[in-house]
Amino acid sequence: MTSPLRTTTFPSIFSQVPFVSTDILSTFAKKVMVEEETVKKRFPFFEAGLRRALIGEGTYKEFPVDQELIREQQYIRSFPIVIEGLIKVCRTDEAGKELLLYYLKAGEVCTVSLICCMDRTRSRVKAVTEEPTSVILVPVENLDQWLTRFQTWKEYVMHSMQQRFDELLETIESMAFMKMDERLEKFFTDRFRSTGAMVYEGSHQQIAHALNSSREVISRLLKQMERKGLVTLSRNRVDYAPLCDKSY
Repeated sequence: MTSPLRTTTFPSIFSQVPFVSTDILSTFAKKVMVEEETVKKRFPFFEAGLRRALIGEGTYKEFPVDQELIREQQYIRSFPIVIEGLIKVCRTDEAGKELLLYYLKAGEVCTVSLICCMDRTRSRVKAVTEEPTSVILVPVENLDQWLTRFQTWKEYVMHSMQQRFDELLETIESMAFMKMDERLEKFFTDRFRSTGAMVYEGSHQQIAHALNSSREVISRLLKQMERKGLVTLSRNRVDYAPLCDKSY
């Protein structure tokens, strides 16, 4: 008979399991190693204690495209820090129209959700994956604890809030002062700036939702952009590389 697993040799989560195959343990060890390497690579500016806390106290999860991570009007129990992938943060009105606020890419955190965590209020935004995404979910109670325990966490949160504030101002300014064709171009160039992607995989209706417009208006403007040589259109696909070359 195989002898019971020693808790002094392996992580404590196995302490109540009498028999664990070496294959499972090997997979767990590799997963922990990958997470440690990934967190160190993604957050080299975090102090070692904070990186250990992020791995030990957070929960690593992977999500497919179009997965809702945060819903409007829900109390947030944990907030996501993006490891890989892309998340869009937006608001919806009573008619279901969306207003895109900003994107979260690798290494970023949703500061609007952080504010809701601090105030213990319901979420004012929703967060949805735009591509396969991996995150570390951090329990809400860790937010205050880490602000006092780790200087680099405090700096990270403050920098994130300033960045998001600037992006929200840009969103307000574009709605107030820019025409829809200018906002549409900005939608693609902002996406390129955030992700490096030059192709949008999605429908005209989805773009219309993001810009709080109608599909007919967006389709007409995309056709105009195609005639100008700024984009190439195909079914559920917009190649905006020419626009990026023009802008950057």
